[in-house]
Amino acid sequence: MASIAVERAMKMIESCSDPKRLRQIAANAREKGELAVARAADLRLYEILPSEKPGTFEHDVWRSIHALEGTLTNERRKTTRLGRTRQKIARAGELETVKDLIVGSKKPSEGFVMLIERHMPDLTFEAVALRHSERFEETVLDAAAARLRSVQVEVERP
Repeated sequence: MASIAVERAMKMIESCSDPKRLRQIAANAREKGELAVARAADLRLYEILPSEKPGTFEHDVWRSIHALEGTLTNERRKTTRLGRTRQKIARAGELETVKDLIVGSKKPSEGFVMLIERHMPDLTFEAVALRHSERFEETVLDAAAARLRSVQVEVERP
């Protein structure tokens, strides 16, 4: 794509709120080797997919889930859902699920590792917890910050 076409695509992505259109833009960009355009379209898609109000904790949780599912779906070329995470949220809610994935094990969750490997540290549940620190105890926030630092992600604590 010529740089003018890339700029135009990026501008269109910024204001697009149609999931079908964003998926098509991403697919076309991947086909043409314009990975930056595809990534921008994907990230915008993950921003608009959650039904929760933007800026809320719940929206951020679902944005993370959609991001990992979407990325894995694209890579595997078949629909991928985070079944266990979705089931846990249905049973215990977003807050308990995030808390358990951060402090429930010394090892990072598979989702954390996958998002880090795909250069999306801001979409990990650890980053979500730190952005919504008022919802969590200090032990959870400390664990989230330590996990992010362990993979060289700069952390700001409120």
